[in-house]
Amino acid sequence: MGWIGVDLDGTLAEHYWPQKGPYEPTRIGDPIPAMVERVRGWLAEGREVRIFTARVGLIGSAPGFDNDDIDPIVHAIWEWTEKYVGHRLDATCMKDYKMIELWDDRAVRVVVNTGEPCCGLPMKALY
Repeated sequence: MGWIGVDLDGTLAEHYWPQKGPYEPTRIGDPIPAMVERVRGWLAEGREVRIFTARVGLIGSAPGFDNDDIDPIVHAIWEWTEKYVGHRLDATCMKDYKMIELWDDRAVRVVVNTGEPCCGLPMKALY
């Protein structure tokens, strides 16, 4: 069975920047209850869930930041997910063929092999 990718900012946790202050890669917004419950349900079913976030990318997780050392970011994600989800979830910024779903506030789903969007277009970004 494959894994489910869940975006952090704007999907599992509320965006806090720029509305609530400057970007800090180890600061994570408040949980989004509906998504937290969904993730808990998947985990209870024995599914693998990973946090899918640019925060752990090797080349800048946001303008002006270069992630030479992502350990503090990974630890912040572990602590946040343990507190709100009940499990330390691994974080990645890379897809692989075992990823079966991606839940993300920026994604646009397309019809396979067509390049045509399906299921509606994305909502306007908040930032």
